[in-house]
Amino acid sequence: MPRHQRSPLNQDLFTRGGIITEIDPDFCIVRLRMPAGMITPERMKGLGEIAKKYGIENLHLTTRQTIELPHMDPSRLEELVADLAANGTPLGAEREEVVNITSCLGTRHCKFGIIDSVGLAEEIDKKFFGKELPIKVRIAISSCPNGCESERLNEIGITGIQRPIRDPGLCTGCGTCTHYCREKAIEVQDGIIVLHAVKCMECGFCIKPCPFHIIQGTKPEYRITVGGHRGRHPKIGRHLIDVKTTDDVMRVVDKVIYWIYRQASTGSLLPEQLDELEFDEFKKTISMMIEG
Repeated sequence: MPRHQRSPLNQDLFTRGGIITEIDPDFCIVRLRMPAGMITPERMKGLGEIAKKYGIENLHLTTRQTIELPHMDPSRLEELVADLAANGTPLGAEREEVVNITSCLGTRHCKFGIIDSVGLAEEIDKKFFGKELPIKVRIAISSCPNGCESERLNEIGITGIQRPIRDPGLCTGCGTCTHYCREKAIEVQDGIIVLHAVKCMECGFCIKPCPFHIIQGTKPEYRITVGGHRGRHPKIGRHLIDVKTTDDVMRVVDKVIYWIYRQASTGSLLPEQLDELEFDEFKKTISMMIEG
């Protein structure tokens, strides 16, 4: 159906971020909302049945951990969106808004996990998903500094960290931990384990292998970066703050999104607006907002 013949309701649906016009403008792609990329077997089955109902031959798994239904007839969008919502796989986001929150499996399943990244992604999704902003905001969470979610290449990135703590008086100097440190931040010197803090990634990988449980760790923390971006000119986000609880994370994310809503300009990416000269001021502003 040509765009000028669409009903008013379909025109309204096309203002939603989850509806994307295809190369053939008589068809569209429907993107779903799927925080942390998690879907139950029942919903997955339901999604397959929905796809068959509307003649969708293939589903597309996106880089942002959601699913797209390509080559959809726009005249049936109202019915499709209702079916998707009933299935628990509602319409997603793509435009100048907070889009699908991505996450690794975290402590629920990964042996390297430091934080419950899935639970945090779901919490952030409930509060911020789809919020309209001057720019698109991507939020990604990695449970450890391995960065499986490339979280530092997002407008807001959250990384789980854990600092090692060692007791020189109890350490036997066996060197087991040194084999697990990819940065060579731990070494044995004269039978004593030495930690080079400047090299440490705070990944916690050296803690669990200690056969005598001498190396302990601080409580897991959350490292937040801002201003990252993939795309044509990728850029790593800059360190904003480390916080200790999920409540702290939610407060920081809330303040960053509020700043974007009030201060960011349309037409340019966040990293372009946080140049080196202004970032310290931005960081100070966010810190003051959090403390206030």
